Amino acid sequence: MLLILSKRAKDEEIKKVAQDLDGYIKFVVDVKNEILAAGGKIHADGEKLLLAKESRQQDLWGGGLDLETGEIDFDSMINLRPGQGNFSREVLSQEIRKKIEEIVRRILG
Repeated sequence: MLLILSKRAKDEEIKKVAQDLDGYIKFVVDVKNEILAAGGKIHADGEKLLLAKESRQQDLWGGGLDLETGEIDFDSMINLRPGQGNFSREVLSQEIRKKIEEIVRRILG
């Protein structure tokens, strides 16, 4: 299940977005608007949902949260952005990674 979240997720919301990948949550963060789409099996679905809500492509970055370890990764095909200097599936900018982590920790815990 995919949800757009802008404030601290409730326990039932976390359970819903974690069920697609059994305790691992894919997310797409809008670093400008400080919201995220969580859940689903591919980042492109969350990206599409946020773009429909007027997020801008250049502000969207994908990754994942392992609920068991609390570890965040910054790996997604949607992160391939040569025009923005990101030539990898990984988010290369430490500044963007820090912003993503702040938003994910605030919303998903």
